Amino acid sequence: MLETERLLIDKFTVDDAPFILALLNMPAWLEFIGDRGVRTLEDAHLYILNNPISSYRQYGFGPYAVRLKSTNALIGMCGLHRRTFLPDIDIGFAFLPNYAGQGYGYESASALIAYGRDILGFTRITGITKATNANSIRLLGKLGLRFEKKFVFHPDQPESLLFGMALTKS
Repeated sequence: MLETERLLIDKFTVDDAPFILALLNMPAWLEFIGDRGVRTLEDAHLYILNNPISSYRQYGFGPYAVRLKSTNALIGMCGLHRRTFLPDIDIGFAFLPNYAGQGYGYESASALIAYGRDILGFTRITGITKATNANSIRLLGKLGLRFEKKFVFHPDQPESLLFGMALTKS
């Protein structure tokens, strides 16, 4: 779907279940994003059907698989999300530990923001994160999103931070 200097960004398929199982059970995912209850390959298969694939069908976008162009290795997830509790589209990202801190989040998120603006016609993008997720806060800032407010979207969860940015055609 999208290609950057180092990455290929495309839709998830059910064949990506082993990767999803590993990603959704990483300590950083559990701490900063939350436990999705994905414990088996079958759970991961259902997660892909009920989340990414469902989002592609319903909205025409969603979370995407991020692969290294050089090896085709699946290294992370970056996506555009329609959240019921947000008026705007949310950018989200997560990478396996061996690939964190190498600029892949910025590279993939920049490409998806441009895609949202230029192809999908988005005029605004947001990002949400926990206040304790310094890496996510730093990346959102580097992408050009600015802090807007604190909010709680699940009563049993700690406060989250909302970042946002207007998008103008380039």
